[in-house]
Amino acid sequence: MNCQSEHNIVICGAKVWTPEGFRVADVEISGGKVARIEEHITPAEGAMVVDAMGRHLLPGLVDMHVHLREPGYGYKETIASGTAAAARGGFTTVCPMPNLNPAPDSPEHLAEQLAIIERDAVVEVLPYATITKARKGDECVDYEALADKVAGFSDDGTGVQSEEVMARAMERIAPTGKLLAAHCEVESLLNGGYIHDGQWCKANGHRGISSESEWAEVERDVRLAEQTGCRLHICHISTAESVEIVRQAKARGVKVTCETAPHYLALCDEDMREEGRFKMNPPLRSRGDMEALRRGVVDGTIDVIATDHAPHSAEEKARGLEKSAMGVVGIETSLAAVYTFMVEGGFIGLERLVEIMATKPRKLLGIEGGLTVGQRADAVLVDLNKEFYVDSRKFLSMGRSTPFEGMNLRGVVWLTIAGGKVVYKR
Repeated sequence: MNCQSEHNIVICGAKVWTPEGFRVADVEISGGKVARIEEHITPAEGAMVVDAMGRHLLPGLVDMHVHLREPGYGYKETIASGTAAAARGGFTTVCPMPNLNPAPDSPEHLAEQLAIIERDAVVEVLPYATITKARKGDECVDYEALADKVAGFSDDGTGVQSEEVMARAMERIAPTGKLLAAHCEVESLLNGGYIHDGQWCKANGHRGISSESEWAEVERDVRLAEQTGCRLHICHISTAESVEIVRQAKARGVKVTCETAPHYLALCDEDMREEGRFKMNPPLRSRGDMEALRRGVVDGTIDVIATDHAPHSAEEKARGLEKSAMGVVGIETSLAAVYTFMVEGGFIGLERLVEIMATKPRKLLGIEGGLTVGQRADAVLVDLNKEFYVDSRKFLSMGRSTPFEGMNLRGVVWLTIAGGKVVYKR
């Protein structure tokens, strides 16, 4: 991580998150760790002092699902630009997916990615390795050789179509203790679709992606996880059926967790426009699906919010719904979108937002950091009373395609500290 080093930082008068709830306090950060959280702290000489009056200090956010595009596709995003955008969004740890060139399917290929991360990242970056060689879905990688260097294993961008291959992968990943992060999509059920197969799709003459293409593979992977004991994490769920399958699996004691993204909680296919910024995979689903996802966040079925930040070039996203590339950016709007639609919308409290965006993903990944005394200092100072207008031209990400373009969202990041160092300052 390359970032501005501060020997000593004192944040004064913030509404500080603690495991017991929020309280107004000063926070001292020293030697990369949270040194003290007290009612009043006298800063040492030469300390950086931050007046945080009226603002909230949260544990640094963790995004378990991003695309940083390097190596191989640096014209879309770089690790430097993507992690700068992450810091601006309040994220102190991000986990990039392995749809890269070369794909991180061996220690040698992973080393290429890790070298760029070491050189350019301004926040912690924990990459995923692939489930199968070159993400082709037919040959398992050497999980044991990769496990200690990665967040987990995923072929994100495509689902593993062969049940036999997925079962073998789970059997071999289970002893490593790492997550298998599954992109659940049955390719034979896609039928050339590119947006949700709902009313808007039919009314506007598009080809639809069925909900079954997602939930049928969720069902299969949950069954295999139950058989193998593998830790299964289901990526970007978007359908009511997927939520219910996970809910029932958890009740049976299956080691399954899942994520959804802010755009699936805030928008549905009724909000679609004939623009590439509304095209992502999985697609925006029906209002009923959106409401089921919200309920899943409320009752704990959905464990974390991840952005699936997926930058593309302007040209790749300017071809309309049918021909634009799949994927939208979200790492600079995620906190504000979840706060605006879920907290201000009355579905969850701020404590639950912290859980699903910071503490639970840390627990799933087994990583340190946060706002507890003695921990590595990862924190974000945010003004939850301040609105901003989403103007993608001002993004630090090279990606500009967001379904939140032109909206007013509440929650402005003022300062991000990763590993005790300032990585973003408004």
